[in-house]
Amino acid sequence: MGMTLIILACALNTYASWWPFLVVLFYMISPIPTMIAKRFSDGSGSGNSCMENAIFLTMGIVVSSFALPIVLARVPVIQWGACYLTLAGNIVVYSTLLGFFLTFDSDDSDYNMW
Repeated sequence: MGMTLIILACALNTYASWWPFLVVLFYMISPIPTMIAKRFSDGSGSGNSCMENAIFLTMGIVVSSFALPIVLARVPVIQWGACYLTLAGNIVVYSTLLGFFLTFDSDDSDYNMW
């Protein structure tokens, strides 16, 4: 659904600009710092500076993906309608990624009851 909104922001005749599609790069690189930090975590529940830095980098990538269409709309590269569609697509994609990582990445849950 989120990718559909991004493609609509690019391909509709009234917008006709493929610049909003650059946020797909942010979608691909956003989970990488967290996945690397989970690989190198010590397994204890205490605060881990590697994980905190990875979350900081991930949040920077997420904020950048929301800021890019706004900046492109302020500089008249894309229209505001394409910006709104891109922002809506960002919300859908990042909520899906968050839901996936919260559901399937917890080590303490027992999936045998499913």
